[in-house]
Amino acid sequence: MEFDLEYSRRVIEAEADAIASVTPIVNASFALACEMIYNCTGSCIVSGIGKAGIIGRKISATLASTGTPSHFLHPAEAVHGDLGRLRENDVVIVLSYGGETDEVTRLINLVKQLGIRLISITGDRDSTLGKHSDVVLCMGQMSEACPLGVAPSVSTTCMLAVGDALAFTVMKAREFSVEDYVRFHPGGSLGARLMTVEQSMMFRPGEKLPIAEVTDTVKQLLEKTDDLKRHGAVMVVGKDGTLAGIITDADLRRLMTNHGHKGFDFKAGDVMTADCKKIRADALAAEATAIFHKYRIDELPVVDAGNRPLGLIDVQDIVTIKVVG
Repeated sequence: MEFDLEYSRRVIEAEADAIASVTPIVNASFALACEMIYNCTGSCIVSGIGKAGIIGRKISATLASTGTPSHFLHPAEAVHGDLGRLRENDVVIVLSYGGETDEVTRLINLVKQLGIRLISITGDRDSTLGKHSDVVLCMGQMSEACPLGVAPSVSTTCMLAVGDALAFTVMKAREFSVEDYVRFHPGGSLGARLMTVEQSMMFRPGEKLPIAEVTDTVKQLLEKTDDLKRHGAVMVVGKDGTLAGIITDADLRRLMTNHGHKGFDFKAGDVMTADCKKIRADALAAEATAIFHKYRIDELPVVDAGNRPLGLIDVQDIVTIKVVG
C-alpha cells in the first residue's frame, strides 16, 4: 500500500493557512468576549457536540488551568439533568461550525431562559446559534481538509486556535504567574520543575527559624534551636540580621570530636562556614537542585532581597517534590 504523502502535507498546510486566515476574528467582538470571561463571577461553561465538543473540552481545560474556572457541558446531557450545573452568573461558550445542530439549538433556548450570556464560535453568523448569541466569533466558511470535504478538520483546528487565543488573552490580563500555574499543576513534572524555593522549603513564612547570632556560644546556639522542627543546620546572622554563615550538624560533630566539652564555649562566628551558599526565596527549586549537586551540600539558607534569612531548604525536600532527575 502506497500512501499519498504529498496529500498529507497539503492537509497540514491547509490547516495552517486556515488558522492564519481567522486572525481577523480578533476584533471588538473578541475583546468583548475576553471581557465577559475576565469579569465572570461564576464559571465559564464550554459546550459543543461531536468533534467540536472534543475541542470544547480542551478549551475548557485550558481555561481552568490558566485562572478561569471552567467545565464542559455536553448539550445532550444538559436536557437530562446537567442543566443544574448552570448559574446565572456563568458565561457559556458554544462551539458549532454550522450553528444549526439540534442539540445545540435546544441548549441555546435553555441558556436564554436562565438569562445566561452566550458566546459562540461558529462559521455562520446568521445561523440560529449566531443570531441568539451575545457575542459571535465568526470564522467564516471553510473547506475541510478531508478527501470528501466533510469531516471536521480545518474548522475544528481553527476553533481550537480561537479558544486558545481567548484563554491566553484572559490569562495575560489576569497577570497569571508561573507560581499560579504551578499551583494548578502540582502533580506534573512541569509543575515540579517550576516550583519555587519558597514553596518547597521546610519552613513556612512566620515560623521560628534555626538562627543564632555570631556572638552566641555553641551552647546558646543549641538552646535556641532545640525545640525547632527537623533541621540539619543553623543559620548564623550578624548584628544587622543578615546572613553571615551556616553551621551544620557535621560542623558540630567535628568541633566536639576535636575539642570535647570545650567546644560548647566556642562562638558561632568561629565555627560557622562564612559566605556560605544561599538562594533567594523566589528562585526556582531546580536552581537549588543545581547548587546541591555542584557543591555537594545538604542544607541551603533561603534569603530575601536584603540577605536576611527566610527559611532553610534541605536536599530531601527537593527529592520529595521530585525535582531531582
